Amino acid sequence: MTAGADVLVIGAGIVGAACADELAARGLRVLVIESGTVGGGATAAGMGHLVAMDDNPAELALTRYSLELWRRFVADAPRRHEYSQCGTIWVAADDEELAAARAKQALLGDAGVACELLDAAALAACEPRLRPGLAGGLRVGGDAVVYPPKSAHILLDRACARGAGLLRERVRGLTQHGVTLDNGARIDAGMVVVANGVGAAALLPELPLRPKKGHLMITDRYPGFVRHQLVELGYIKSAHAASGESVAFNVQPRPTGQLLIGSSRQFDNDDRDVDPRLLRRMLARAADYLPGLAQLHALRCWTGLRAASADGLPLIGPHPARRNVWLATGHEGLGITTSLATAQLLAAQLCGSAAPIAAAPYLPARFAQLAAHG
Repeated sequence: MTAGADVLVIGAGIVGAACADELAARGLRVLVIESGTVGGGATAAGMGHLVAMDDNPAELALTRYSLELWRRFVADAPRRHEYSQCGTIWVAADDEELAAARAKQALLGDAGVACELLDAAALAACEPRLRPGLAGGLRVGGDAVVYPPKSAHILLDRACARGAGLLRERVRGLTQHGVTLDNGARIDAGMVVVANGVGAAALLPELPLRPKKGHLMITDRYPGFVRHQLVELGYIKSAHAASGESVAFNVQPRPTGQLLIGSSRQFDNDDRDVDPRLLRRMLARAADYLPGLAQLHALRCWTGLRAASADGLPLIGPHPARRNVWLATGHEGLGITTSLATAQLLAAQLCGSAAPIAAAPYLPARFAQLAAHG
């Protein structure tokens, strides 16, 4: 079976939908292949934070650029996206963490990201439900939260309005000229974009991806309980741990008035069941910072799998050993934030145009095992 498409995009999560939208905008005939729900998988399981992260210069460049794209994207219809520019406060528990907040302020400021250092009194004024005795924090006012499945639908709807198609089938494998489906059909196309998160490793076992399982809980509606996304400065150490399991304080106010509580990480665990022991640890950590959480009514808890690359940066660009195969995966916990920038970078490379930011840090060819695969 021939699709009559220039590009097949595997996956209709936020990254795949963004890639489809941008490629269709550039005049390519795009077919998206998705066996599940549009905006499902890690997109539906994630917190939906849109946050500037500065663990390394490449991460900061990608997140900063993508935040600019998100602001443009939602400018005309913020309610349609369930978008809220609530900002983030990185909470410093002690003087050592407050020094880390100052260093973070310098890094973000040098990159043009507006932020404000808060002392203990200013932190308490911003978020009075935080426990007393905290040293302060760093407020990044341009950060936001979004409901990711809805935004994925908006992106894919726009791609389809631009001529893209959606095929609800499961991809069994890649061929030299396209893909084979579970039903035995073959679809040929000039190029294939693999954008299905942790599922990419099943199609391309050579990819340096590992699953990172995470837990989340959402409460009933408590408008105004917190005003900003709140994250402990220790979150960065937790997020980039290389093994084991960890929890960190991360609470965000949703546009609905609900609170979303995270976060946890478990490496190499593809079990989707809730782990009660780890969930208790995560909630205890959150209640240590926000004691009032213990009195709120929780509605639901769930898990999701993040696709983590070996160096913490996504794989965006051509597979170095598979002709006409392109990658947009490995975003770990920043897939929502960086989806729009990923699409721009991928499309620029695929179409041979100038990239909006340097593409080199994210190229799959940086991993020797991929280049050697052929």
